[in-house]
Amino acid sequence: MVSHLLLAFSAIIFSAFSPRAVGAEDLSAKCLALKSNLQLENTTILDVSYIATPTNVSTAGSCQSTAPVTAAPLCRVYFVINTTDTSAVHAEAWLPDTWFGRFLSLGNGGLNGCIDYVGLDYGASLHFATVSSDNGHDGASGLPFLDAPEVINDFAFRAVHVEAVIGKQLVAAYYNTPAENSYFLGCSTGGRQGTQAALRFPEDFDGILAGAPATDFNHLQGWEGLLGHYIGAVDPNSSAKAEASPKFITPELWAIISAEILRQCDALDGLVDGIITEPDDCDFQPDVLLCHTNKAANQTTGCLSHVQVEALKNIYSPLFGADGQFLYPRYSPGAEADPFAASIFGGTIFQFSADWERYAILNVTEHDFTNFSVQDIALFDAINPGGVATFDGDMSAFRERGGKFITYHGRRDPLISSTNSKRVYDLISHTLSLPPAQMDDFYRLFLIPGMGHCFGGLGPTNFGQGIVATTEGVKNDTAHNILLALVDWVEGGAAPATIIGSDGSGPERTHCRYPMRSVWNGTVWVCEE
Repeated sequence: MVSHLLLAFSAIIFSAFSPRAVGAEDLSAKCLALKSNLQLENTTILDVSYIATPTNVSTAGSCQSTAPVTAAPLCRVYFVINTTDTSAVHAEAWLPDTWFGRFLSLGNGGLNGCIDYVGLDYGASLHFATVSSDNGHDGASGLPFLDAPEVINDFAFRAVHVEAVIGKQLVAAYYNTPAENSYFLGCSTGGRQGTQAALRFPEDFDGILAGAPATDFNHLQGWEGLLGHYIGAVDPNSSAKAEASPKFITPELWAIISAEILRQCDALDGLVDGIITEPDDCDFQPDVLLCHTNKAANQTTGCLSHVQVEALKNIYSPLFGADGQFLYPRYSPGAEADPFAASIFGGTIFQFSADWERYAILNVTEHDFTNFSVQDIALFDAINPGGVATFDGDMSAFRERGGKFITYHGRRDPLISSTNSKRVYDLISHTLSLPPAQMDDFYRLFLIPGMGHCFGGLGPTNFGQGIVATTEGVKNDTAHNILLALVDWVEGGAAPATIIGSDGSGPERTHCRYPMRSVWNGTVWVCEE
């Protein structure tokens, strides 16, 4: 993570107001007194500590054991919010000594109940009072959803809301003044949570940064499961092996497939660089990989069988339901080369899809996924636990109160189709009858060529999204840091026209807001209508 001093200097530049002083009293004593002095509704302060200097600390929950604190000095508060008689949200607040009057709430990932310690440190280092929760359950598995509808409700919509409500009260008590502006930062499930917050609780946040949103959640889980099913994936708890299926595609064959996709589509953007800027333009034809296409050579290795080619055609085609209704976009050509793609194409039904069906939909511990199909997705839709789908275009209340929403999505995302973020943008535009110029007033989508799921991938894909603890490529100005750009938009009215990605060593790249396109002009990447 970039040093505390550098982040502090950058944040001072872009702060619309001066740092808040806690008061003359000793900060350590004030922090420690919160455990006995602070009373919040349905909330118990479990532990407090004052972190005076950078160090490593023990963490709550089972997701990890320690976490670095580079943003010290700060007050660390661990608390639990009882959401119902059968559910509770555990959360932490990191309250930096130097505070710029901003509140930041963090999202989660996957099906997990993991407090985001990287995000806590990142937010506090930028002088946000930062709060993260376990999303209503502990650990990365979906097992806590079993026969627990209120736990599902926490996951689907409630955890982020209560962490915002109670978190703001905690902040106001500690700093003797309420936060002037509130923000949300999350990716993947966090992106869905941010979208859900704008839809269901439009008063919670002034600015929302939602990366790679797992929106249209039920269809997403079904699509991810079917992607593996197409190549013979088996139950993740089964002793069976997908390799026994004639449809299974080995890692060696995936490397050949990826090379062929690049051969067919890399140059479409005008530059052969291993990055497909617009995968929706790639009309991948897998038939050229069919074995025996060259009868003279009698090729039988390094090629695909008929059933494998048919599997690829299913993977790289949109998903439709039993009645022909559109369910979800196709897999993005090029994304199969990302290392995280192995979690979908590795031979077992995607773990999140399996957990969601077993524990949240069917309320069972065992299930046979052999015949997994669009009928399973229809069941997901019919039940829609906790209203988790998050596919609604009515953001009118959030827009009307002046809220600002930024989302970003890697075009090489191997877990969530980046095309779906276009689809959500278009849904909101259609629902609110807003052309792009008016959408720009409150909602901006940045599609990031080469980026994988939330971070990493190929090219300059770091732009201050705060997902991983790294200093590589991190720059702290509003042109390069999308969180600071959101702050500038909310507090200064300066909407981000572009965001600049970097990787710490190579050339930077300007990333465009949708529906503009990234075009190579022979020298640099530019944004065009």
